[in-house]
Amino acid sequence: MTNFILVPGMWLGAWAWDAVAEPLRAGGHDVTAVTLGGLAERAAEAGSATLESHIGDVVAAAGDRGAVTLVAHSYGCFPVRGAVERLGDRVTRVVYVDSGPVPDGTAQADFSGGPDPDGPTPADVPPPSFDPADDPVLFAGLEGRSAWIRERATPHPQATVAAKLHLEQPEQPPTDLVVSTFTKADVEGMIAAGHPFFAGLDRREYRIHELPTGHWPMFSRPADLAKLLDRIG
Repeated sequence: MTNFILVPGMWLGAWAWDAVAEPLRAGGHDVTAVTLGGLAERAAEAGSATLESHIGDVVAAAGDRGAVTLVAHSYGCFPVRGAVERLGDRVTRVVYVDSGPVPDGTAQADFSGGPDPDGPTPADVPPPSFDPADDPVLFAGLEGRSAWIRERATPHPQATVAAKLHLEQPEQPPTDLVVSTFTKADVEGMIAAGHPFFAGLDRREYRIHELPTGHWPMFSRPADLAKLLDRIG
């Protein structure tokens, strides 16, 4: 049995993991899906949400459990990286779903583009269309589900996108990379080149797993993602 803490990416809440969490629980695992502050049922907290508060949300989700496996999708890699440092040896493994262990000093805006620092204070980041017609790679597998996702998605707090990750102890526990919009060969090349997606990777112990689909496998291939996490955990 594994204690899984599932952390979603931008615009999503714990609800995004429902179709993954159910089979994991049926398989005997303990599963806690996180809604980060300012999103979904916590949307009213958007004005006070920070990257530090999101890190605190992940730490709080671990509660008094002993060993935990943290699962981070997309933006979730930032609060998870911070939570690894806070939780220490209690984190036995980290799984990055179409994301990676970014290094100290990086922000989500470094990868997704940020506002003009000299411009007006930006609004929270609106959800994308999730429509494969708009981006057949990123939104692959979401045919027929785009409207359902958009109805539940919420704007993402801008402050958490712009904030830099600060780490005192950047070491990583054993790590698994679930790659969906890249191939294993692509990721191996990016790691070798020092790409910042994976620059924080402890190269002594990691594994790469391919799950070809779009950037949101919890929607497009939830059963397969659950089976993979069951095997990893």
